[in-house]
Amino acid sequence: MSDIIDVIGFGALNLDKIIMVDKIPKSDEEGFIKSIDMFSGGSAANTIVGLARLGLNTGYIGKVGDDGEGSTLIESMLYQGVDIAGIKVSNGRSGLCLAFVDTNGDRALLIDPGVNDNITLDDINIDYVRKTKFLHLSGFICKESKQSFETQKVLMREINKTKISFDPGQIYAEMGLKKLRDIIKNTDIILSNKNEIKLLTGLDYKDGAQLLLNKGVEIVVVKLGVDGCYATNSEREFKIPIYNVNVIDTTGAGDAFNAGFLYGLIKDKNIEECGKLGNKVASFCIQKIGCRDGLPTLKDLVNLKG
Repeated sequence: MSDIIDVIGFGALNLDKIIMVDKIPKSDEEGFIKSIDMFSGGSAANTIVGLARLGLNTGYIGKVGDDGEGSTLIESMLYQGVDIAGIKVSNGRSGLCLAFVDTNGDRALLIDPGVNDNITLDDINIDYVRKTKFLHLSGFICKESKQSFETQKVLMREINKTKISFDPGQIYAEMGLKKLRDIIKNTDIILSNKNEIKLLTGLDYKDGAQLLLNKGVEIVVVKLGVDGCYATNSEREFKIPIYNVNVIDTTGAGDAFNAGFLYGLIKDKNIEECGKLGNKVASFCIQKIGCRDGLPTLKDLVNLKG
């Protein structure tokens, strides 16, 4: 690992258990399990793994429990070449997401944040974070505690020379702009989806993006699913179409997109080129089950045709 880290992620670390079922039972109903698969996950963690696959030096800040799930989560980051110096092992349960998926692809999620919600500033080596060019943030559940959310806000103020990207996710977006004010004002790049922009700003995605630019964000990216993405800064705006591929599972597509977009920024690409890279990386992810198995290398990207 180089002394300089290209990107460090800060967000939840969860072990995802994907449980395929014949149906998602309602109260007093029964169903049966068809298969169970386990994947390491967490939004920012998926993005960091994607960046590592593209050849960047990456690191991570997070917390796992002193259990088997925590060991699995750490080993999965090490396997992908991610520096784990910022991951703390704590007494308690690691984060766990149970995803019940029926034959139609409909999902029901149950999430146990475990120790994810209890990261304090004392858990973080600020000098470690100051080694990076980019800090990429994603949200926490904030059910057991808002400590990790508060720590993110403080950390952002402490590293004002580092570029910060932020994917709020639905839970943070539902908090609204007022509660996220301290995060938004220190954010350089927002990477969100259409629904989250609506929740966050109360506006459609173009007007919502402009509002965020007016609040000092440099770049706003809106992920539009099958409609591609919208990227804008104070000078230009672009709507960029998707790549046509065989879709197997869209889980983690947004995190994969983030990896491609941030890779482009680090390589000094303009926002249109970054959007194309984001769509490219996401197109690989959705061709396999899970958030990480389909993440491409640089060689894969070169071989993809539009």
